[in-house]
Amino acid sequence: MLKVLNIDSKSQFFYFENMNQTISWKQSVVKASSSLNLVSDETIKSVLLALADETLAKSDLILNENAKDLAAMDKVNPMYDRLLLTKERIEGIAADIRNVASLPSPLGKILMETTRPNGMKISKITVPFGVIGIIYEARPNVSFDVFSLCLKSGNACVLKGGTDANNSNSAIVKVIQSVLLKFGLDQNTVTLLPAGREATAELMNAAGTVDVIIPRGGKGLIDFVRDNSRIPVIETGAGICHTYFDEFGDAENGKEIIFNSKTRRVSVCNAMDCLIINKKRLADLPQLCEKLATKNVIIYADEKAYTFLNGKYPTALLQKATDESFGIEFLDYKMSVKTVTSVLDAVEHIAKYSSKHSECIVSEDENNITYFEKVVDASCVYTNVSTSFTDGAQFGLGAEIGISTQKQHARGPMALAELCSYKWIIKGNGQIRN
Repeated sequence: MLKVLNIDSKSQFFYFENMNQTISWKQSVVKASSSLNLVSDETIKSVLLALADETLAKSDLILNENAKDLAAMDKVNPMYDRLLLTKERIEGIAADIRNVASLPSPLGKILMETTRPNGMKISKITVPFGVIGIIYEARPNVSFDVFSLCLKSGNACVLKGGTDANNSNSAIVKVIQSVLLKFGLDQNTVTLLPAGREATAELMNAAGTVDVIIPRGGKGLIDFVRDNSRIPVIETGAGICHTYFDEFGDAENGKEIIFNSKTRRVSVCNAMDCLIINKKRLADLPQLCEKLATKNVIIYADEKAYTFLNGKYPTALLQKATDESFGIEFLDYKMSVKTVTSVLDAVEHIAKYSSKHSECIVSEDENNITYFEKVVDASCVYTNVSTSFTDGAQFGLGAEIGISTQKQHARGPMALAELCSYKWIIKGNGQIRN
């Protein structure tokens, strides 16, 4: 095992004992990725279970470093909740790691198998991507999530977190690397880059080293990575989510779905940003929104909706909508309300403003439900269910590395299977082609 003597954060070079040369993080992570191909699933499971234990044992260290990050952020910032770690959240993280450890390996699965007339046997099997780069904002739990899922799927990972979470991420990666070393695995299986912009640019240009980049954050971050990366990008995270309350919607169901979709956790990508309501049900709008007032949700209502809410929803929390009130991922206790005349109008509004993440219809009419499900272009389409369920664990996938909003390779929650590629294995006994 090579011992790291020093890390030069400016040059991004690691210096090793008994070597006369420097090895960049790019070379190191490729080597780590290659070595994972020979690690058994039983070993990986043991590493993850040990990591869950070590995470709990080092929770005070992690929380102390997290407190340094929190002290530099305004509590009213919507990102504060994403940045925040607590004893309870760390216990949840440890439970998630154990859950990933218990999942079946996605590797080596035969996707297709055939024997050609000449006796040549061809198999298509799942394999790791190799090296996965993650660029993410102030969400230190992502460091644990990404590593667990990448290790279970045989991938090395390069983490590029935001400056806001640098202390938290550094502490987390140290804990992870200490467990890797205990099992004799290459600590460069997980690499944390510096928080500066220079490292982001270096990662996005690491062609030949990094196989895919997954940005996790707001629309601005995702657009920036997609537009500037030389590495293939899987878009995840940005969620501009709508709930359409149809002419034939159940008001009691609608009230609970709307409340849960908006307020369960406002800082996550599956939170509702816009309520669309059929004009024939405007009289039900105060009932649909009444619970939102208990969480001080600010509503930006269009003209018709404002008329029905005025005097029945707290004045301080009700504002008239503008064109800029729609197509926004609020990540806050804020939402807009749009009035439409039909399910067709609702779908048209969604098509204009959606980020293709999660969309919902509340209706008891099968024709309108079928139309909505078939025409709405989103990774997850719900009927009479809160959009808060867009989550790998909730889908029975164990966990997810992000919610893909694109159509190539993966769509929706990206779990272990989506972190794999495939290759063809061809076996024969001397066949040659004429």
